[in-house]
Amino acid sequence: KLVQTDTSTCGARPPFLFAMPRTPIVGGNWKCNPATLKEAQKLLAAWKETPFDAGKVEVVICPTALHISTVKPDLEALGMAVCSQNVSATGMGAFTGEWNAEHLQDMSIPWTLIGHSERRVKYGETDEVTAAKVAQCQKAGVKVMFCIGELLEERESGKTDEINKRQLTAVLSAISKWEDIVIAYEPVWAIGTGKVATPDQAQETHAAIREFLKTAVSAEVAENVRIQYGGSVTPENCAELLAKPDIDGFLVGGASLKPTFMDIITACQGA
Repeated sequence: KLVQTDTSTCGARPPFLFAMPRTPIVGGNWKCNPATLKEAQKLLAAWKETPFDAGKVEVVICPTALHISTVKPDLEALGMAVCSQNVSATGMGAFTGEWNAEHLQDMSIPWTLIGHSERRVKYGETDEVTAAKVAQCQKAGVKVMFCIGELLEERESGKTDEINKRQLTAVLSAISKWEDIVIAYEPVWAIGTGKVATPDQAQETHAAIREFLKTAVSAEVAENVRIQYGGSVTPENCAELLAKPDIDGFLVGGASLKPTFMDIITACQGA
């Protein structure tokens, strides 16, 4: 995946373009799994059997909030970063049950998910809430995998691009440090269902997201931001998806709870 970047030199020579790669990024979202810490540690022991080159693919794992601090050293020893599955839209104060971006920064947790469809659909998180969360993370220097995507009825009625643009537009004014943002496109109808957007469908949507950012933000941001695909990604289908020019990695759910998750990572390091 090559990024075209403008570089100007001193004197009369004109700007020129050179190619820089967008490093693939793979996220593993464990959701409310596994049931025990022992199971999580057993999984990490299995992953250790398949080393990967962290210079060629970035890997970010989202354990449960209760497990995250305990498994963090083992994940980092594997060359992976840890990621919170959620973060508060508020700061410090009387907000029972919340943890905020400052807490993540203090605990050296560099990433968080924001906007996952399960938070939007099951817990009523609005576009305004996701924007407030992104703003908190930008202020604290916490990186964000920002999730967008359409429901099945929205896909079938031709509203995919409209939904993605709406969800992105809500957070654009909150973002000044785009290097701390990764976009995860997850067609909601494909999450955990076994259904997968075809590689051509996924590429078409990713290209539309990049084109929207080119207009709404800048050509530089559009070219440099990494866009993951999420939705029933497996070791069997990942290579064909990754071959598309605007797919820069994956946000993986159920498959990230298996030893074969490492096959997805090794496929990405060869991209």
